[in-house]
Amino acid sequence: MIPLSLAEIAEVVGGRLHGTDGSPVVTGSVEFDTREVTGGGLFVALPGERVDGHDFAAQAVGAGAVGVLAAREVDGPAVVVPPVERRGGNAYVLSGDTEGHGAAVLAALAKLARHVTDRLAAEHGLVVVGVTGSSGKTSTKDLIAQVLSPMGPTVAPPGSFNNELGHPWTALRADADTRYLVLELSARGPGHIAHLCQVAPPSIGAVLNVGSAHLGEFGSRQGIAQAKGELVEALPESGVAVLNADDPLVAGMAPRTRAKVVLVGEHPRADVRAEDVVLDEQARAGFRLVTPKGEAQVRLGVHGPHQVGNALTAAAIALELGATPQEVADRLGQAQRVSAHRMAVTERADGVTVINDAYNANPESVRAALKSLAAMSRATTPARRSWAVLGAMAELGGDSVRAHDEIGRLAVRLDINKLVVVGPDARAMHQGAHLEGSWGEESVLVPDVAAAIELLRAEVRPGDVVLVKASNSYGLWRVAEALLEAGSK
Repeated sequence: MIPLSLAEIAEVVGGRLHGTDGSPVVTGSVEFDTREVTGGGLFVALPGERVDGHDFAAQAVGAGAVGVLAAREVDGPAVVVPPVERRGGNAYVLSGDTEGHGAAVLAALAKLARHVTDRLAAEHGLVVVGVTGSSGKTSTKDLIAQVLSPMGPTVAPPGSFNNELGHPWTALRADADTRYLVLELSARGPGHIAHLCQVAPPSIGAVLNVGSAHLGEFGSRQGIAQAKGELVEALPESGVAVLNADDPLVAGMAPRTRAKVVLVGEHPRADVRAEDVVLDEQARAGFRLVTPKGEAQVRLGVHGPHQVGNALTAAAIALELGATPQEVADRLGQAQRVSAHRMAVTERADGVTVINDAYNANPESVRAALKSLAAMSRATTPARRSWAVLGAMAELGGDSVRAHDEIGRLAVRLDINKLVVVGPDARAMHQGAHLEGSWGEESVLVPDVAAAIELLRAEVRPGDVVLVKASNSYGLWRVAEALLEAGSK
């Protein structure tokens, strides 16, 4: 963050000073966890289900914070912010926020982030890049950050820190030296992305795809497309919209923006496209990168054919910011997986390959993961035995049974050798596999993670390839970790 006094922060957020004359200057980071507070920092007091950050103000000050951003008076120097009325789409509800304190603090945090990013853009040329889509946001954000980093100091959120808290928190990591701020934008309803774009206005925005994630909240894919397109609507005329030419709903967003449109994909009309795509034995893609600035050969270090589209998005952004095709190709080849539990491919000493992709799951990402599993298992002769350990996909609303049924059928059509369906919420996957033609013990339904671990420990053989995937709340990453632990003994 740029140095700001508590008095300046109070003016920016419309708050009042408490326990201070406002002269102390925030020179450190902005944190909502007292364990992360360092000297010169600002502590953000947020309520939670079990504890209220306001009660830890003195502890934060003792750890070095010069002040607290709070919704009520606390034991320490603070900027106390006024209450806010939450309306429409720009409302992520904090669990435990019964008095609206969290809403007030988040609104103030958003104002502070906007002030800082506006100043950095005007005074230091900060470029804000926004990425959204139904799937692949985090992997693409990580690729973009790695491709841009050689061009200048780059800030990006850890993992999927992409909501009304993570967005301003990440923006406030930027300082006068930061050249690129890469942000991931999520939405649980209409207006959410538009709100995030007000927190840190992007000059470059990328929309990856429109799928079925959060279908329960939006009602239809068209509703999801309308919400995702809020990003391109927020771009200035001098900005750049990077759109997926392979997804008609995304390509159809072009008329919604004043910005320059760059299409990416394998479609012939894509401005930045991949041709002659091939996969190696670990489903890492190689392709010819074709751009208006020239061509280059790319060999990705990340796993899965779906990473081609993610890489093209990162390439298009870097090219717009001045990189050459060869520089982009070299950086994409060096880029690695950054965020945990996302296509993390590990080989045990006995040759068992474990693919931990258990951070999140929606129909599109599960299909992509299954195709990666099939490609990896067939990359050798003879083919390796494949296991798909799948849990439920959350937030699909009334489409849930059909979506799970289709995944079970796809596993059979891809000739996955063993399908392990974990938990009653995913039962329709198991039923779909049987209806598609699964026989015997090809597909099995187990009640929970412990049962899945027991089954796999007993039946996985050296050389097998095991994919583990589900929505994060189901904790299937524990299956992957148990397999890796077993392999180290």
